[in-house]
Amino acid sequence: MTGLLTGLAGAQITFDPFLGWPLLAILAAAAVLVVALSVWRGLAGWWLRALGLAAVLAALANPALQSEERSTLDDVVLILRDDSGSNRLAGREAQTDAAQAHLEGRLAAMGVDRRLASVPDGPDDSGTRLMEALNTALADLPRDRLAGVFVISDGIIHDTGAAPDLPAPLHLLQTGEPGDWDRRLTIRNAPAYGILGETVTMTLRIDDEGAVPPALRGQPVQVGFSVNGEPMRYATAPSGRDMELGLTLDRGGLNVLHFVVDPAPGELTTRNNEAVVQINGIRDRLRVLLVSGEPHTGQRTWRNLLKSDQAVDLVHFTILRPPDRQDGVPVNELSLIAFPTRELFIDKIDEFDLIIFDRYRRRGILPNSYFDNIRRYVEEGGALLVVGGTELASADSIYYSPLGRIFPAEPTARVFEQAYVPHLSDMGTRHPVTADLAAGQTLRDDGTPGWGRWLRQVELIARSGTVVMEGVGTRPLLVLDRVGEGRIALLASDQAWLWDRGFEGGGPQAELLRRLAHWMMAEPELEEEALSAEAQGLSLRVSRQSLLDGPHTVIITDPEGNEQELTLPEQAPGRFAATYEATEPGLYRLRDGDLDTVIVLGPANPREYETTIASAALLQPQLTATGGGVAEVANPLPDLRRVAEGRQAAGRGWLGITPRGAYVTTDLRLSALLPAWAWLLLGAGFILAGWLREARR
Repeated sequence: MTGLLTGLAGAQITFDPFLGWPLLAILAAAAVLVVALSVWRGLAGWWLRALGLAAVLAALANPALQSEERSTLDDVVLILRDDSGSNRLAGREAQTDAAQAHLEGRLAAMGVDRRLASVPDGPDDSGTRLMEALNTALADLPRDRLAGVFVISDGIIHDTGAAPDLPAPLHLLQTGEPGDWDRRLTIRNAPAYGILGETVTMTLRIDDEGAVPPALRGQPVQVGFSVNGEPMRYATAPSGRDMELGLTLDRGGLNVLHFVVDPAPGELTTRNNEAVVQINGIRDRLRVLLVSGEPHTGQRTWRNLLKSDQAVDLVHFTILRPPDRQDGVPVNELSLIAFPTRELFIDKIDEFDLIIFDRYRRRGILPNSYFDNIRRYVEEGGALLVVGGTELASADSIYYSPLGRIFPAEPTARVFEQAYVPHLSDMGTRHPVTADLAAGQTLRDDGTPGWGRWLRQVELIARSGTVVMEGVGTRPLLVLDRVGEGRIALLASDQAWLWDRGFEGGGPQAELLRRLAHWMMAEPELEEEALSAEAQGLSLRVSRQSLLDGPHTVIITDPEGNEQELTLPEQAPGRFAATYEATEPGLYRLRDGDLDTVIVLGPANPREYETTIASAALLQPQLTATGGGVAEVANPLPDLRRVAEGRQAAGRGWLGITPRGAYVTTDLRLSALLPAWAWLLLGAGFILAGWLREARR
């Protein structure tokens, strides 16, 4: 507190009537009537009588003069110190200390209250959350006393969208040196899957930023890389341009690729000189057999999807002329080929990874022994997808063949020919095939996604497996199941092509069918029970996909062979995750029941070090909006001044704060304007004077 303002500060007149406001109002109305009657009768002393009545009413209203005794409050200035990783590079930490000491000294001399807050590294590799720290600090400060905010930082922040509205100037004291430069390795493009034995192409980029030494500018850089801990191999990469690097994977499942760039003299940090990538190795040339029972509008949907995947060899047959068709055309005049049933379904069936029956009905082409062999193929590790139309509910349905014994649902004879919106079931929100298909979609009034409608569905009664999509009245639409070592999926509609054509806005048809086909072919990322890990420096983000309720417990084995348990809480439906803080780099093994995986922990490419050259560009909009400025700590530190609110608060060699003039009221004083007897005496005098004036006339 700097002093007291006493006397009539904030003075005002208050009333505390003796008779209460309602009765006083009645008396005032009566006085008005008396004065009005005097005027109407032409009495010469009406105005004296009015003054007398007013004085009497004033006496009854009991007027008093209220004055305040105020105590002024010191202005408050917030100093926000950036203690994130990028602001600890080179000499920036010492610059931060010097700038903080300078500000505290000058503000103390100005009699300003100082508050200090720190900005640490954000959690989960979220970078510098400076605005989040600012909001937290402001929550504990009286905003009516805030005269300014000083940020001591390199200006590299990652939450500019959370900037608050400030009633005072925001200033940046920018750390760093004009000659700073850094080299950064970035993995621009890396496939999630790689075919074993074939070349996997990745895109790398090495960027030199800042004041790069002339001798290094534009020079090629040597990049080292290893796969699954093998000895390092080296390649030469250009600086400032993308480079494609081809690697061959020899191990199925998760492969860990480690890339490193040798340190250059004078660069700010080597933390962004390394990167780790994980690629799942899959089998070569997945073979798919697609059998269409008859030509129909959506037939090309499956063909186009499968043909677009270069890793799929597609064999497609369409039944154009079934044996029971008698049209009188001689066979030798038809441009058709015989359906090689024995070759496909007996001799070479095990060569296919996936068989799709698209609107296929029993017409005597495939005998029951062939269907029984398909059932055997699925149980021994094959995959079968059945896409049904009206034929699935007929007497010719393949459900009534030996294949029906492994169907996850039983079709009834009922077919719904009506519009409906396909939507995810409760289990479908957890299954990786369908989990986030509706993400970002606007919901309809009934809670279903804003997808286009389908117009036909076969009624199913689920017997096993997982219902991931529902249709008419929550009836099963898409059912997935595991049979023995294999997999089967049943889609109770042939209307998916409507989404492809954009009917009523369409829907995620391509993504759904792509995921479905890849799940059928056992792609690792679409497994409903899976364990994975992601490295962020020495932090390990462990993720578990499961249809079972959690939490799940993972056993982690460190490089020394020590085991620890990590409990994974549920983060989203079917997705469990937690972070494990390691103490040393190396190979870590993770196990949860029958699931296991490996991960290499070590220097990666944290977000905090993606950009390391100090700059005020990210904070400039907030600085401009509040009238603040930038001062480089490498130059002489700025002076501080008080400036009026609304004026520019920065200039050459100085930064300003805005006095707020906040105060607190410490005492209230009430004193009567006149004693009640004085008001009454005054009133009586006016009334008497009026009577005397009227008596003379």
